[in-house]
Amino acid sequence: MSHLSSQLEAILLVANKPVSLKELSKAVNVKAGETEKALNELSAEYENSERGWRLITAGSNYQLVSSGEHADLIKDFLKTEVSGELSQPSLEALTIIAYRGPVSKLELERVRGVNCSLIIRNLLLRGLIEESFDKQKNENYYQVSLDFVRFLGLNSINELPDYNRLHSPESLEDLLAEDKPAC
Repeated sequence: MSHLSSQLEAILLVANKPVSLKELSKAVNVKAGETEKALNELSAEYENSERGWRLITAGSNYQLVSSGEHADLIKDFLKTEVSGELSQPSLEALTIIAYRGPVSKLELERVRGVNCSLIIRNLLLRGLIEESFDKQKNENYYQVSLDFVRFLGLNSINELPDYNRLHSPESLEDLLAEDKPAC
């Protein structure tokens, strides 16, 4: 495997959505033709190997996905992952999203102090949160889903305890300031 192929593979492994040829070329600082050639080689390598993933393409977008032959296995795994209890970090993130939403990943991570990529992915898979893209800020924002509101037996997210007080940005800043140790 070439260095370019390795770089592209690394990017595609961490991307949680299809990535355009243009974005990939820019990321590895290589012309689109070279990038496309390396992607085609990766795709052929995956097809001819026993690996559990494949490189799919739609137009000029590429994404690594699990191999179709393992679909039942993946479905069973995700069912248990999605139907199990929420971890404490997931509950914390969900609470922040509920009270502060719509909130960006960066804002969520600032409040929690840790990377929230996997937590966001799991909450999206469970249907507890929804993602929307802000074109002006070029950023994804997250808010609780109607299924989450319905699950809690509420008519609106505004019915959460202390929602109005905790939803305002000033309250969050005050709470964060209280938790900081005195210097």
